[in-house]
Amino acid sequence: MEEKRFLTAADVSDYMSISVPMAYKIIRKLNEELHAQGYITVSGKVSRRYFESKIYGAAS
Repeated sequence: MEEKRFLTAADVSDYMSISVPMAYKIIRKLNEELHAQGYITVSGKVSRRYFESKIYGAAS
């Protein structure tokens, strides 16, 4: 199965071992950053590449 391009709150929650509501807060913050850079974002999802670039210790 191919890797997802976008992560959901459940994916972020599992990846970081945090609650789903906290994962939504992180996604919201990352999407605000992307929006400020001129990117189109989708509520409740975040680009895997951007997420991994912002999370310390994430796979490159």
